[in-house]
Amino acid sequence: MNESVTMAVPKGRVLEQLVPRFEAAGVDVSALTMRSRKLIRGGTPLRFLLLKPDDVPTYVEYGAADLGVVGRDVLLERAYDLYAPVDLGIGRCRLAVAGMNGAAYPPKAGEVLRVATKFPNVASRHFAGRGLRVEVIFVQGSVELAPLTGLADVIVDIVETGETLRQNGLVVLEDIAHVSSVVVANRVGLKRKRAAIAPLLDALRATIH
Repeated sequence: MNESVTMAVPKGRVLEQLVPRFEAAGVDVSALTMRSRKLIRGGTPLRFLLLKPDDVPTYVEYGAADLGVVGRDVLLERAYDLYAPVDLGIGRCRLAVAGMNGAAYPPKAGEVLRVATKFPNVASRHFAGRGLRVEVIFVQGSVELAPLTGLADVIVDIVETGETLRQNGLVVLEDIAHVSSVVVANRVGLKRKRAAIAPLLDALRATIH
């Protein structure tokens, strides 16, 4: 790559899984693994922006980054004008409906289901598609508390191993979508920097088994 490409990457666990994938693709990851609080790392040919996961697609959509790595859950929740050329297959989990063990689900006809979630758009679309009446309650964290305290009947949340649900007496009632991390691209940047971006995307695809 002769032209500099800017890639937004999420801080945290996904980045830990992303580093060996980049290494397998022949990407120099020294800028990512260095001990530093800098949020902009590297330079030419590849510059990294370290962001909160939810902010990655925003930076890519508005052209502050050419590429980004983000979970499909974020893309499902909010509409972005982005191209998603590569599913990396890392950070695998699922979006699911969960509730108390033994909960009556789905509810009887006419009943309003109270749903606590940080994914209100995903939840609303899902239950509308099932023809269920719902009241969606937006919560940011510790969503498992909602059924335990009577705030909501069920939750819609990310489930990885399910251990947190089990420890709080909750079970998965229904899967909504399977989620993994994908590479997203700014549509204009992809066209303008195709010669630099295409080889990187091809190298990342080659690491997927």
